[in-house]
Amino acid sequence: MLCAGAGAQAQTPAQSVPQQSAVRWAADASADVPFTFHDLADPDRLTGFEYDMMGALQRHMGIPLQFVQNDWDGLIPGLQRGLYEMVTCGIEITPEHAEAIDFTQPYYITSERMVVRRDGPQLLTLESLHGHAVGTLKDTQAERILMHEPGVTLRTYEEETNVFMDLAAGRTDAVLIDGPIAKYYGDTNPALHVVGDPIGRVEYGIAFAKGQHTALREQVNTALTSMLHDGSLHGILARWGLWTPEMVQLTGDHTVLDVPATAWNAYVAELHGKSGWRAQLDRYLSFVPLVVHAAWLTLAVSLCAMVLAVSLGMVLALVRLYGPRPLAWLATLYVELVRGTPLLIQILLIFYGLPEFGVRLTPFIAGVISLGLNYAAYEAENYRAGLQSVAPGQMEAALALNMTHAQALRHVVVPQAFRLVMPVMTNDFISLLKDSSLVSVITLTELTQTYVRLSSTYFDYFGTGLMIGGAYLLLGLPFVRLARFAERRLAAPHMRRK
Repeated sequence: MLCAGAGAQAQTPAQSVPQQSAVRWAADASADVPFTFHDLADPDRLTGFEYDMMGALQRHMGIPLQFVQNDWDGLIPGLQRGLYEMVTCGIEITPEHAEAIDFTQPYYITSERMVVRRDGPQLLTLESLHGHAVGTLKDTQAERILMHEPGVTLRTYEEETNVFMDLAAGRTDAVLIDGPIAKYYGDTNPALHVVGDPIGRVEYGIAFAKGQHTALREQVNTALTSMLHDGSLHGILARWGLWTPEMVQLTGDHTVLDVPATAWNAYVAELHGKSGWRAQLDRYLSFVPLVVHAAWLTLAVSLCAMVLAVSLGMVLALVRLYGPRPLAWLATLYVELVRGTPLLIQILLIFYGLPEFGVRLTPFIAGVISLGLNYAAYEAENYRAGLQSVAPGQMEAALALNMTHAQALRHVVVPQAFRLVMPVMTNDFISLLKDSSLVSVITLTELTQTYVRLSSTYFDYFGTGLMIGGAYLLLGLPFVRLARFAERRLAAPHMRRK
């Protein structure tokens, strides 16, 4: 699904949506309770109040909606790149956000809430936070509120679980965060509780690329209006325990639905209902298919990238040492530029930047190319060192035997250099295997992204960390053994006997 969407062209503003085509919407389901997340009882199933809302929206619009997973930081860049038509992931409607993206009407209104430790200082107001360390999510209204409070030591995070784990561990004294997050992370932790009065006003809207999909946005607004008036959105929020006084003001719906908070109760029961080593073991066993799939993707990306890195690195090294001066200068410039810039920036540039020039790559291809081009610079330097370590007499002897310069390099110099750099190549492959975690920012769910998803869903960083660490170790060990076997085969006869 993701690969198919990666090369899709964005629609023009005046273009309406075909009634039979699937409209893609994105969210970060790796750690997004209670918006869109993987069900604790069945990790393969998505759930959440926004996920249920999108299902109801599909029924009201009469258009199939297709979910696309993307990392939080990549949601808006992916929207602008045309990977999907809209984003529903607790995006706050603020003047700053409205400058970059278009919003529908608000579909949910809430407030900021304070969460503290039960055995810690009971900080009930913004004024009481002065002199204390307070945590929240980055790029949110809560962050902007805290930035204007003097004497507050602000700590921002990318994942909700990290915010509340630091609070529970005593690294911070309070958390200011959106109401739904405070409820699902604060009220479910016996060591924490939500305190004080609601602060401010937070509005969520469905995001669209600036100036695009105008017709679709109007359709969504019409459907949302219908859902607000016919009570279907009220029913969804009631099941998740998220109906707020602000929603009453928005909708004018003062009715009290006879709808139990079944989704909220099921979440709490699953979160705290299973205990003991047997239940924990069963849970870890249920993770195995996810880990295996992520490991296969990690291995595929790493192997393809390493093939590209080895091939291009050898070409760069040969050009630098034996090529014409202009080409040698360009090869040197490439190595210095690539080594001098972060790999993450290169990945984002290739995936999100190249479409501006009409080059659209699937996430897998973009990941392979970015990793391969980056590591090619390092491999080039390794091979250059290996080539220079071969005695000059080897080349002279080959030329004396009537070999051409190219034949001497191919049959005499390069094989000896390759044998010398084999241990370094193995080390680089292990490093590339771990650096492949960075491709999670372009929608690839590899091992590290799977770890974030599982650990943040079940609040278990230790057990899942051991599983993912073991998977990385199992992936790398066979290649270490293979490299040692190749070293022995390529070694000189006396070293091989030794």
